[in-house]
Amino acid sequence: MFNPFFASLLLAIEAQRVIELRLVRLAWGGQEGWSEMNSMVFEKIAAATEATAALLTGVTHEAVVARYREHVAANIERLSA
Repeated sequence: MFNPFFASLLLAIEAQRVIELRLVRLAWGGQEGWSEMNSMVFEKIAAATEATAALLTGVTHEAVVARYREHVAANIERLSA
């Protein structure tokens, strides 16, 4: 993407949708809420590890943001189903 600020802004906006969907799932409670809570924690750890490894190998900030946006898009698709 041409402007890294714009990509980061889009990531923030898209992440808000995931937060909304996850809060609804957590509010329902039960096994779905528990599973979502666990997956949320493990996904964040995995994404942070992936981003750190990418940055240490010389990947650009734009590529890391693009990869995070892929994760966010996958979560929106999964949670919207």
